[in-house]
Amino acid sequence: MTESEKFDLILSKIQDVKGELQEVKVEVQDVKEELQDVKRRVTGVELHIENVTDKNIQLIAENFVELTNKLNQAIPVADKNLAYEVKVNYLISEVNKLKTEVAAIKDRTA
Repeated sequence: MTESEKFDLILSKIQDVKGELQEVKVEVQDVKEELQDVKRRVTGVELHIENVTDKNIQLIAENFVELTNKLNQAIPVADKNLAYEVKVNYLISEVNKLKTEVAAIKDRTA
């Protein structure tokens, strides 16, 4: 193999490497574009979380606290109603006993 053929072979190999390097550059550029798209989408998701989701969670939390306070206020009222119901049931049974006793007294005196 002559010097010229060796240089031609080296030149040919260098041209092949240049071609492959161009392909790698194109692929790297495609990856960069995809990465930019991903960055834009992540930024959009971050903004949505910050502006929409966080505010909605805060509203739900505030309403939950308010509802809990209302429930706590309503529970004592319900407890009082239950106590009054027990008292009324007791009084009804006592009145029924007294009715029976009064009826028995009337029967004996009549």
